[in-house]
Amino acid sequence: MDKGALSERDICTKFVLPAVKSSGWDEMLQIREEVYFTKGRIIVRGKLVSRGKAKKADFVLYYKPNIPIAVIEAKDNNHSVGDGMQQALDYATTLEIPFVFSSNGDGFVFHDRTGAGGATETNLSLDAFPSPADLWARYRAWKGLTPEAEQIVLQDYFDDGSGKGPRYYQMNAVNAAIEAIAKGRDRILLVMATGTGKTYTAFQIIWRLWKAGRKKRILFLADRNVLIDQTMVNDFRPFGAAMAKLSASAGTIERSDGTVEELTTAIDRHRRIDTAYEIYLGLYQAITGPEERQKLFREFSPGFFDLIVIDECHRGSAAEDSAWREILKHFSTATQIGLTATPKETAYVSNIDYFGEPLYSYSLKQGIRDGFLAPYKVIKVHIDRDVEGYRPERGQVDREGEEVEDRIYNTRDFDRTLVLDDRTKLVARKVTAFLKQSGDRFQKTIVFCVDQEHAARMRQALINENAALVTENHRYVMRITGADAEGQAQLGNFIDPESKYPVLVTTSRLLSTGVDAQTCRLIVLDREVGSMTEFKQIVGRGTRIHEDTKKFYFTLIDFRGATSHFADPDFDGEPVQIYEPGPDALMTPPDAAPPASDEDSPIPPAPGPDEYIVDGPRDIAIPGFGEGQQKIYVDGVGASIITERIEYLDENGRLITESLRDFTRKALKRHFASLDDFLKRWKSAERKQAIVEELEAEGLPLDRIAEELGKDLDAFDLICHIAFDRKPLTRRERAENVKKRDMFTKYGSQARAVLDALLAKYQDEGVFNLDDPRVLQISTFDRMGTPVQLIKAFGDRTDFERAVHELQSALYQETA
Repeated sequence: MDKGALSERDICTKFVLPAVKSSGWDEMLQIREEVYFTKGRIIVRGKLVSRGKAKKADFVLYYKPNIPIAVIEAKDNNHSVGDGMQQALDYATTLEIPFVFSSNGDGFVFHDRTGAGGATETNLSLDAFPSPADLWARYRAWKGLTPEAEQIVLQDYFDDGSGKGPRYYQMNAVNAAIEAIAKGRDRILLVMATGTGKTYTAFQIIWRLWKAGRKKRILFLADRNVLIDQTMVNDFRPFGAAMAKLSASAGTIERSDGTVEELTTAIDRHRRIDTAYEIYLGLYQAITGPEERQKLFREFSPGFFDLIVIDECHRGSAAEDSAWREILKHFSTATQIGLTATPKETAYVSNIDYFGEPLYSYSLKQGIRDGFLAPYKVIKVHIDRDVEGYRPERGQVDREGEEVEDRIYNTRDFDRTLVLDDRTKLVARKVTAFLKQSGDRFQKTIVFCVDQEHAARMRQALINENAALVTENHRYVMRITGADAEGQAQLGNFIDPESKYPVLVTTSRLLSTGVDAQTCRLIVLDREVGSMTEFKQIVGRGTRIHEDTKKFYFTLIDFRGATSHFADPDFDGEPVQIYEPGPDALMTPPDAAPPASDEDSPIPPAPGPDEYIVDGPRDIAIPGFGEGQQKIYVDGVGASIITERIEYLDENGRLITESLRDFTRKALKRHFASLDDFLKRWKSAERKQAIVEELEAEGLPLDRIAEELGKDLDAFDLICHIAFDRKPLTRRERAENVKKRDMFTKYGSQARAVLDALLAKYQDEGVFNLDDPRVLQISTFDRMGTPVQLIKAFGDRTDFERAVHELQSALYQETA
């Protein structure tokens, strides 16, 4: 057999796999081939959305299911035996796998990442591949696992038989937590970006510890009722009858598959706790409070729970004097695991001080690059009153007739202490304009407001802007806040991908964390977000991908400058585009090219062979401000949009600000090397429209540039003028130049009339496909004859097309 003629796959099948199997690895349980462990980054180029190439390991070897310990990268036999090693090491680092192999079918290079002594890299013959027992012994020694700890570490994951398994980063987090707990660590912090499945990860940790008998009574704490309910009927469902909610209120909830389930509760109407369960889920608020009688958690003895998992532990649980912290102190002997997307570090509050350094972290940035989280565009809107402030005129009175205090009011005052109703209406108008211009007015949208009263006014303003749709269904716009029972009752429908209504939701704090709104495509910020922690949580409301509804990215509209957090080094998830519309500009961003990217994650300007297209054109108050104050309502002041600019990320990740014109100029010059290059492309193109469509697919906003210039220019003149500084000719000027040449005299009267009509159509509409006979079917030509008759005036179809090509060449004869 000539190995050099074999493909890489042949080498895997005929040499690598037999060598691994002969050393004792079980093909069904321990060996996986072609393991895709990322999804492929979602790349947004204007309206074109594609997925990049997913990362794939040739072989991953598992000592037990979901406990990977070795990766093998194979190359064909024209490579040396170690040529796959660097690629394999990159995969092993991501997957946190200690043993790495490279092969070309002649043998193996073995790299031991544990640093346990001896040579780091060694050459092995095909028949010397290590057995499972050999590698596990090395692994066990590296991790320092005792026989008791090993028993816990080898406890199986939950498997429902559906084939669903943890993603690689979830597996990393679960295995790291289990190993740490098995070795006696009792405070653990896991940092995982919103939308990456923290609850599922927590479930697998709890399941394995519970089944291993290491943790027999477990408490799962959260601070949103909907989070507890969703968790019980979805991720935690396998616990079945061993699980109950720490609540006296019985209730039902709809599961993700549409069935309705009654929740088991562990507190009776006399507030007595049933201690017969093993898995308890509870709200902080339900088991504690400022008064002693509210501290229900004291009904449990301090040693009752073996394990406590704290969801969203970035909030009050981290504060030393918080009511939540006293729960954790009461059960101080229990192992405690904190889950958060955003570890909180301030002078007063610290997760790390309590839990220790994060045991495992998976960032928003990594989730976007791996393709598990949706990227996003940002629209930054600057309102004159926010930027310039507002000072009342002498004698200005509010709605109550009281004189408004004479001082400068700024963005921190608006909707907190001072209400400018025109500003609220402007925000609602701009949000509605975005929805209309995007072509989809049923995008699930969350509008974050200053407080519940502001959310009520914003709801009213949005209703008035969308009156026709509200008439069709009053739930098109709803307020969902903590004090609004009717709104809260619709929360399940809002997050349900199958439910059309509600569409636009106004809120203050309720939806900022934990709510799994998979189909949310638009997030609007009309309040300041002073906390990086909260900002990341709010961004996380849109990062879930929902492929069934083609939700691959989302848009964030910022009216309050909250996206200044992008400049914070602690922010780790760059947007794909930032757009700032001017006073009369469209709210939808221009179709910009993708952001320039850093060295370790390059993004090409157009989809390459490794990508596939997935979609195409188609409440926290600031301390000291307004606490306990009555709001002042001032009418008739007015508000307007004042700025326009585009910001994008350069190759170093810095935000660069340019005008739309400069932005487009650079993009076009990347596309066409010179004016001659463009002219050759244009003249050789059978369909001029094909060039325009190619530019549109790459996100170049020629139509927006035309609007900015305010002239009737077609794509040819726009490109020549913007990219190469040529004086543009309007469509009328080009049409007049053709008429002056009197080039139609060689045709009969009917053919000349057709060409004159086509020229007029170009002048009015800039149509490129004039040689398509279907253009003769429009009403302009009805009185001149049928399309067949008109084509016969030239001879035949070929003669018609030749005449129109001459017309088009004449149109573009002058390049000013």
